[in-house]
Amino acid sequence: MSAAGHQLAILAGSAAFTTAATAWWRHRGVPGGHRRWTRTNHAGQNVSLLEGPSLVLATSAALAYSDPTGAVLCLAGGSVGAWDDLHPDAARKGLAGHLGALTRGEVSPGALKVLGLGSSAMFVVWTNQRDDVDAGWADLVLGSVLVAGTANLINLFDLRPGRALKVAALSSLALWHRRDPAVAAVLGASLASLPLDLAGESMMGDTGANPLGALLGLGAMRSLNRSERLVATGAVVGLTLLSERVSFSAVIASTPGLRELDQWGRA
Repeated sequence: MSAAGHQLAILAGSAAFTTAATAWWRHRGVPGGHRRWTRTNHAGQNVSLLEGPSLVLATSAALAYSDPTGAVLCLAGGSVGAWDDLHPDAARKGLAGHLGALTRGEVSPGALKVLGLGSSAMFVVWTNQRDDVDAGWADLVLGSVLVAGTANLINLFDLRPGRALKVAALSSLALWHRRDPAVAAVLGASLASLPLDLAGESMMGDTGANPLGALLGLGAMRSLNRSERLVATGAVVGLTLLSERVSFSAVIASTPGLRELDQWGRA
């Protein structure tokens, strides 16, 4: 099979697995019951967080054979995201809040997520770079920040129906020509999840947004050259720091083009 055919196969598999997993969760019992996986969205409506577990199972299954490190990263990101979703901490918000708690010796669910994403990102990046004689410690750190940072950044966009999935899908399309399996899996899962997300029936939560972003970061890390990785990492870090002071929702709502794209397809 050609590289393009392989990429399309992963996309189709990820989309099919996502659709099947979503149907299963919606009609079968789930661990802890459906109520435990229900949250109230920005409009005051009850939405299901089961989109997240569906994405994790689907993308890891689609990558299990061709990209096992991507599958491991997906499962790790989904696990720490689920812990954060099921143990919400209203007292600490944002990356600064959770890192601040760590400096005071307080281990919050969000802080555990940060540590889990960081360590899993470093392990997967090291696994991918260990046979590259030109890769040094700087490349390991740069790649780890890109992977973990993108995982967090996609989660920051998960505030309105379909927004984070649109960001993930468009980012995947931008990297599509690089022929990375993780990127194909992200695109397939994002497209399959959009209808219910846009309808306001489900959302990814940290469980889905973190692994989806981590896989995007992994695809970028593997397919971009060092200079491009530096630019991408700078953009991810810059947007993350900006989010501590600026509302993405307010910026999108006040920007023509972005506003229409954000609202497209929403119920």
